[in-house]
Amino acid sequence: MAIIEYFLKRLIRKGHLRLIDAAGKAMDLGQPGTMPKATVRFHDQSMLLKLAQDFSLHFGEAYMDGRLTIEEGTLYDVLELFAMNYSDAPPMPWDVLSRVTMPFERMMQFQNSLSSSQKNVAHHYDLSADFFKLFLDSDMQYSCAYFTHPENDIEQAQMDKKRLITSKLLLKEGLSVLDIGCGFGGLAIYMAKNFGVNVTGITLSTEQYNIAIERVKEEGLEKQIEIRMCDYREEKGTYDRVVSVGMFEHVGVEHYPKFFVSIKALLKTDGVALLHSIGRMDMPGTRDEWLHKYIFPGGYAPALSEVMPSLERSGLWATDIELLRMHYARTLVCWRESFDRNREAIQKIYDERFCRMWEFFLIGSEMEFRYGRMIVFQMQLAKNINAVPFTRSYMFQEQQKEKEKASTLTAT
Repeated sequence: MAIIEYFLKRLIRKGHLRLIDAAGKAMDLGQPGTMPKATVRFHDQSMLLKLAQDFSLHFGEAYMDGRLTIEEGTLYDVLELFAMNYSDAPPMPWDVLSRVTMPFERMMQFQNSLSSSQKNVAHHYDLSADFFKLFLDSDMQYSCAYFTHPENDIEQAQMDKKRLITSKLLLKEGLSVLDIGCGFGGLAIYMAKNFGVNVTGITLSTEQYNIAIERVKEEGLEKQIEIRMCDYREEKGTYDRVVSVGMFEHVGVEHYPKFFVSIKALLKTDGVALLHSIGRMDMPGTRDEWLHKYIFPGGYAPALSEVMPSLERSGLWATDIELLRMHYARTLVCWRESFDRNREAIQKIYDERFCRMWEFFLIGSEMEFRYGRMIVFQMQLAKNINAVPFTRSYMFQEQQKEKEKASTLTAT
């Protein structure tokens, strides 16, 4: 175990972390007396060795199963300690292992075929809608919000996200819009109500499909919005606009050529598309095994260098690319606070192990965006070089117009 202790001491240099193994031996890491600080007791004698093999997988499982106890501080403190130190740490043993397995992970992304995509989607998105209602905003937007001001709450930030997206789509009354991965239907409803467009929303999630259908009926928008259970590879229509929010992470690098060829085929000659996805700011990476096993099977957040070759070969124009850096960290804070307030109700829907799993997911994800290499990118695409204006000023003008319209409606 001496070699593992050596690597951990190289890793933890800021803050103070005390690890106590199953035999009661304590290991102090970092700088005693500094913050954040935490004490973790392992109840499995092999835990340190397991952590060296795959930290995220084995730490996450041990926390879920109660095979470790946080005796001082919180799970947030522990994960922040690792995240803030890992950002500029020397290579760790699990880094070497992940690079060795990268070629095999590329092969695994073929799992997102037509036959397996619905199964992967169901694992996560077919969780009870009652569960999602307990921590999302009232519109059930399950993707990165857009914080135009640090003090905005999640309701305002998700509304501003919808305004940001629609400003880049150049929506006009009567246009046809395809929403790939339409979620619970919130964006489709917003576009139909505020711009008078006709929306086709497609999803592979039965739970989201049912909720979206119900919401469309409640809004009386059946003539403007059609929701269908369909994979993007099966869609054959053509549209003035195509939008996809929070779905590209489930496509898989090996399927990017087909994805962009499909977008091009779905767009009319002067059409515009908007892709909103989690990504990474540096070179291609590997998937997180804990996240793959428990939260997003088949999921992967790409580097732009993995996306652009397929986009370039498709013949589509990348007319605008915007990187949102800390917005998802703020979004995850809001979700986690709502999750904590409603933990008792969530435990009644599922159980304590599920709550621990999602607590680890929400905090761990925040750390990736706060200290790690994760970002969100929005990519505007077009078939025609002249499909969008020369400058980006129209985006800001459109957002302001929608804000003023909303203020007028509220005042009346």
